Amino acid sequence: MAAAIPETEPPATAMRRTLGVRDGVAIAASSTAATTSIGIGMGVLALYAGRQTPALLIVAFLPILGIALSYARLNRTEPHCGSGYTWVGRSLGAWPGFLTGWVVLVANVVFMAYTSAVTGSVILQFAGKLGLHSLLGVALDPGSTGVSTVVGLVALVVVTVTAVTGVRSATRLQWVLLVFEYAVLLVFCTWAIVSGDQPFSWDWLDPFAIGSVRSLAQGLVLAVFVFWGWDAAFTVNEETKNASDAARGGLIALLAMLGLLVFAAIAFQRAMGDEELVAQGPQALTYLGARLAPEPWASLPLAALMCSAFASLQSTVIPTARGALAMGRDQTLGRRWTRIHPRYGSPAAGTVMIMAISAAVAVLAVGIPKLNLMILTAVNSIGLIVSLYYGLTALACAVRFRGALREGPLAALRCVLVPGLSALALFGLGAYLAYRYATMSDHFQATPDNGWFQLLIPGLFVLTGLVAAAVAKWRRRSPYFTTGRGTDADTIALPMDRRPA
Repeated sequence: MAAAIPETEPPATAMRRTLGVRDGVAIAASSTAATTSIGIGMGVLALYAGRQTPALLIVAFLPILGIALSYARLNRTEPHCGSGYTWVGRSLGAWPGFLTGWVVLVANVVFMAYTSAVTGSVILQFAGKLGLHSLLGVALDPGSTGVSTVVGLVALVVVTVTAVTGVRSATRLQWVLLVFEYAVLLVFCTWAIVSGDQPFSWDWLDPFAIGSVRSLAQGLVLAVFVFWGWDAAFTVNEETKNASDAARGGLIALLAMLGLLVFAAIAFQRAMGDEELVAQGPQALTYLGARLAPEPWASLPLAALMCSAFASLQSTVIPTARGALAMGRDQTLGRRWTRIHPRYGSPAAGTVMIMAISAAVAVLAVGIPKLNLMILTAVNSIGLIVSLYYGLTALACAVRFRGALREGPLAALRCVLVPGLSALALFGLGAYLAYRYATMSDHFQATPDNGWFQLLIPGLFVLTGLVAAAVAKWRRRSPYFTTGRGTDADTIALPMDRRPA
């Protein structure tokens, strides 16, 4: 529990102190996201990059590293839990700043929607191992979007209740799950590299061996999504004694993710061929366990994936609801997002609303009958949106520190050129894929291989963001659209982190 907050402490300082509970949750969020990405993402990446998946991850890391350096530079100047929402608002204007905060919220909602289905699928796989293959006449097929979603929604409700009533216990649980997940992952990936029957080739690290520009572009967007989560450390920068600590933590997390992802990609390819890896999709990690070990050891990767899925849901709903609380405090979202539970002191109303919206999105996705296809659709959409808000934040860095162009080549490279080029790379990637999506299909159909459908979802993200921004500016008359900054005077201190003096 955090230290007592003096009653005379300014509201803005109180908010920064009370948000300390997010520290463990946010750090675990980036790590558990990596485990989930390995579990469900390798098959999707192989669909586009084939045996060059390790190379694709390395290439995607380059602009992401530029984005991370942008975050670090902005963080040293203005530590703020709103990160891109605040930085972009001050540097590029309130509209792109609000859009940055909005698409982060929407992307997290979609992430929770498909992760709940993944969680349900993993639970059904466990049920199958126990001999339970049907219930009340319904086949418990882990590859079915509908059945997996129903089971996953139950898990989502459980996670939401935990987020409302037991945040600190949830944070401690995150670390326990994290240690277990990584231990299992490293053991089985090492085992796969040593005993795999697929010959290793240095071509796996050659991005020029990828079949086409389209496959490279699509794979890069997916890889950007796989890396998504490293920036969680920057959402707790106000709770660190030194702002550079959060930046250092974010960069270390990103480098660790690169090593783990490339290591896992090589391990998967040593154990499985392309067609086998793509066919297994979100079940590739558990399939790997079955290939390498007998029961009960073969079930350990499945247990690790289930822990990761639960932890990812938990570590997403908590900061997402608090991000909405911060935007509600700024009056860019409604005041209902700022309602604090009188007993638990958490943003309970926002947490429940986030859960409800994610559940609704998950139900809508049931129209895509196969879980593999649902995941591909969600990952494509989130990948484009992540590219957008990463690009906007990097561009904000280049604009804010453009004066560094006169301070010498090193300062210009670090503060302006690298962030600017990284932003342009992500924007160019998004524009190319948008063009491809718009021209690849001659009719609309709600399937992942339909270009108009792939373009519709991120388009809706942006369009709804612009509408919400217009409401915030002209109806709510939010001061954010005048200053581009939060309204610290209206900061709400969460009483759950108070204790009697």
